Amino acid sequence: MAKKDKTVSVTLKRSLNRRVAAHKACVAGLGLRRIGHTVTVQDTPENRGMINKVSYLLAVEEA
Repeated sequence: MAKKDKTVSVTLKRSLNRRVAAHKACVAGLGLRRIGHTVTVQDTPENRGMINKVSYLLAVEEA
């Protein structure tokens, strides 16, 4: 319980125009709003699943 929480920096690199609604929802779920926007999220299985689904739109850095 006292172990350090891992985080991941995620940046939106490509447009959401003409994307599947589920992919847009994943990007919104990660908290990304516009191209170039970077957020830091917890490295959980749920967030990893969203990142993997839309990996073609993102740049990911281990933090």
